Amino acid sequence: MFSKRLSSIVFTLGAIRAAHGALTRRVACADGVHTASNEACCALFPIVDLLESDFFDGGECGEEVHESLRLTFHDAIGFSPTKGGGGADGSIIVFEDTEVNFHANLGIDEIVDAQKSFMANNNITITPGDFIQLAGAVGVSNCPGAPRLNFLMGRPLPVAASPDLLVPEPFDTVDSILARFSDAGFDAAEVVALLASHTIAAADHVDPTIPGTPFDSTPFIFDSQFFIETQLRGTLFPGNGPNQGEVESPLGGEIRLQSDSELARDSRTACEWQSMVGNQAKMQSSFQAAMLKLSVLGHNVNNLIDCSEVIPVPRPVVGTPHLPAGQVQSDIEQACATSAFPTLMADPGPATSVAPVPPS
Repeated sequence: MFSKRLSSIVFTLGAIRAAHGALTRRVACADGVHTASNEACCALFPIVDLLESDFFDGGECGEEVHESLRLTFHDAIGFSPTKGGGGADGSIIVFEDTEVNFHANLGIDEIVDAQKSFMANNNITITPGDFIQLAGAVGVSNCPGAPRLNFLMGRPLPVAASPDLLVPEPFDTVDSILARFSDAGFDAAEVVALLASHTIAAADHVDPTIPGTPFDSTPFIFDSQFFIETQLRGTLFPGNGPNQGEVESPLGGEIRLQSDSELARDSRTACEWQSMVGNQAKMQSSFQAAMLKLSVLGHNVNNLIDCSEVIPVPRPVVGTPHLPAGQVQSDIEQACATSAFPTLMADPGPATSVAPVPPS
């Protein structure tokens, strides 16, 4: 049922684009540089330029990108047909005093405050819900290998804070995580697709003694190393672990969330997890589709304007799928019962530690 919902969203978006292409001509924007399929999208080009130059440090795939992508999820997943919440509506910014105090949103206050200040200092008038999703999509475009995410504009202002306990936590069970996502309209395969975000992510608060510790060895590249390295046998804690929500990692300087480890090994998700290994095209398309669905939670796409054309095109992926130096194929903990884990070459040399993500 949920895959049908996603297909419906993608089909509707495709139909909107086809109709615009067939019935309208491109509009020349007032800046004399850009054109757009809808005049409303023209206002976004200068915002994108400012985000790239000032907020993302000239187009880097760094800490601000990681945190902006995290914020898209934490704002949007605050949605439940039975418990309430407006989804991707910007409530986490508008009702900051409430939502940033939820345990699952620990540390989110920094990127909330940064985005609020950026909007105020640059007189940005799009709604917070739109800005959160725009910043996330623009930020991801700076990471080599990432898909070009969709951006739809027109989210209204939120009317209330999201209820607590709607954001999954790394110490939650697989049963709990899948149930929470199912309540929001996502199936197990879409959960795995969304977790591709961890290929360009890091943890600041799971172990506060080592902030900026990444989830894989290539945290500035959108590649399948995250799906490979979560399947390696854990041997150590990179800091003072174990901490709540943390299990052993295979590499020094790399942290592993309990939820990622268990989803990688659960019969309901293990084969989908493994299918991402070395399959850049699937990672990209699955993540793009799941992020589109996430970004419009709580909204009718027919009431939004497709401005995806303003999102920059990411650069190609860098590198090839591999085992980290010092690892061998037998270090993989096979979990998919229906197919073998792909055979991978290891980087040459002795085992090394992963460098932390520099703080913003």
